[in-house]
Amino acid sequence: MSKSLGLVLVLFLQFQCATALSQTAATPSLEHRKTSEPYTGDLSVFESPGRDERLQIARVMDILGITLGKTVADIGAGSGWFTVRAAKRVGETGTVYAIDINPEAIRYIDTRIRKENLHNVKPILGKADNPLLPTKVDAVLLLKTYHEVAQPITLLRNLRPSLTAGAKVGVIDRNGNGENHGVARDLVIREANEAGFELVEQDNFVKDGMDYFLVFRPK
Repeated sequence: MSKSLGLVLVLFLQFQCATALSQTAATPSLEHRKTSEPYTGDLSVFESPGRDERLQIARVMDILGITLGKTVADIGAGSGWFTVRAAKRVGETGTVYAIDINPEAIRYIDTRIRKENLHNVKPILGKADNPLLPTKVDAVLLLKTYHEVAQPITLLRNLRPSLTAGAKVGVIDRNGNGENHGVARDLVIREANEAGFELVEQDNFVKDGMDYFLVFRPK
């Protein structure tokens, strides 16, 4: 190899490395985006009158295929607001896993389901990056929770083995910058895609158009 050709090759390789480093710096990892602090306050705030109508939760459950006998996961269950509604939908032959990383939320839900005599709900203290679901589920909902998930791609990847073949995963949230109790719709779609999910439906009917509703399924 001539000296001139060798110099050209070295300069080309240096250019390629510099370009790759520049692209890496310009594209931050999806896993390290801004997130909101998980809510640890008064759980009764989620029980505001009229919330069923604002979120059109019956329509949400219809789209997710939550019917009699189904197994459902409520990730970021909080007070169990959605949990109890899903439990009534699936009936005694179905199961709802109420998952939260806040031990107080799990205690709250446990007390609630005893008072409401719900035998088909199983509270689970999950991890920030893993819901720790013990079995296959048919439908999942993250209701106003996704913006608090610090490692969403990892969480969704850990969720996949617990899903049935036709399972649907719903995300209800609002547009935001991650740390203002909202996260951009397009970012959620990118992260879900990275985790092995495809978008099958997106709607704006929840909460008078203030929130978006995304539905995914495993690829």
